Amino acid sequence: MILDRQLDVITRGQAQETGLTDSALRHRLRPGGPWRVLLPTVYIAATGLPSMAQQQVAAQLYGGTRSVITGSAAVLAHGIRAPQSEFVDVLVPLSRQRRDAGFARLHRTSRMPDRVYDFGPIRFALAPRAVADTVRGLTSLRDVRAIVADAVQRRRCDVHELVTELNAGAIPRSALFREALSDVVDGIRSTAEGDLKDLLARSRLPLPLFNASVYDGDTFVARPDAWWPEFGVAVEVDSHEWHLSPHDHARTLERQRQMAKRGILMLPFTPRDIRTQPAKVVAAIRDALDRARDGARDGARGRPLAELRTVAA
Repeated sequence: MILDRQLDVITRGQAQETGLTDSALRHRLRPGGPWRVLLPTVYIAATGLPSMAQQQVAAQLYGGTRSVITGSAAVLAHGIRAPQSEFVDVLVPLSRQRRDAGFARLHRTSRMPDRVYDFGPIRFALAPRAVADTVRGLTSLRDVRAIVADAVQRRRCDVHELVTELNAGAIPRSALFREALSDVVDGIRSTAEGDLKDLLARSRLPLPLFNASVYDGDTFVARPDAWWPEFGVAVEVDSHEWHLSPHDHARTLERQRQMAKRGILMLPFTPRDIRTQPAKVVAAIRDALDRARDGARDGARGRPLAELRTVAA
């Protein structure tokens, strides 16, 4: 049955195809009746507030037979972190002459997706397109970077797929998307790391490598968030969000022990430190780099940096 397949959402045309007359429809849609209007010519056969999924089905039906959900709704469906929107963004063909209505925002495009991610009755854009469509509507580099980095970090899509979307899409509103992609190519994998990069750029300290892999010969040592190979200084942005289990905490401690064993000076900061105490963070890093530089000038030993090998992200 249509209502079962479409989470109790139905269009006027579908209702008529099942044999409902205009009079029967009006009866169901009467005040206090069992049906309600969600969008023009789109109804829900239930009372109470519609669920997010029901709104998505309604927006898709309103957009037409070829419509595809994109934007933050699709990003979230792929398990990528993004702010939830009160609107449902829908891709529709250029030939579709229909305006936005209620919570449905229609985006007419000549680039309708060839493939989609089907989740029950809902057709979502694949992750690269969903990310691109979402970030083009944002005005903060920090927010854009967070979504792009999370998509790559969670392996929902790779940088090459996002670059393809960047180049295929509209140039207007793509500047922040392009900059965030550049940061991810440089190794940025989280909002906190992006904040650290911005802070270091303002401080005029030498920029590190982000998420580079450090080896002792052929033995993998660590992949610090920021790494100055010429100084043997590393920074890690420790967030409880990424270390929720005892196992994760134990792995973090072991990684730090392996770095210390090889003479690497590791400075831990929290995302909150970077946001609220930027001067303190910069001073600590500057002091560590200065001490490493002075130690190398004085011929101090204890940092076998020549034995370490770095592979950029």
